[in-house]
Amino acid sequence: MSVGTMIFLGIIFAIFVALDIYMLISLLIPGDERKQIIVWKASSITLLATIGSKIIDVVENFVRAQPMTANPLVQLETAAIIYFIALMYYKIKLGG
Repeated sequence: MSVGTMIFLGIIFAIFVALDIYMLISLLIPGDERKQIIVWKASSITLLATIGSKIIDVVENFVRAQPMTANPLVQLETAAIIYFIALMYYKIKLGG
């Protein structure tokens, strides 16, 4: 692997770590009612997308008669990205 590729992947990994930390902090810090509603809605969208993805994955593997192979790191990062996008959307929409 070239040095440029390693640097690019390192930057992507750092961004994913930052998103994970941001997700945990935003869930743990209490706030006023508006902030709680924003976090609740973003969490609901993230849960819905994650569960929907897993259902599609299970059905696809069942139909193809393949074993279940799921990478938890990919699932975590996908959930962090969805949560971040939903959180930003509801912050803009609800004035957070």
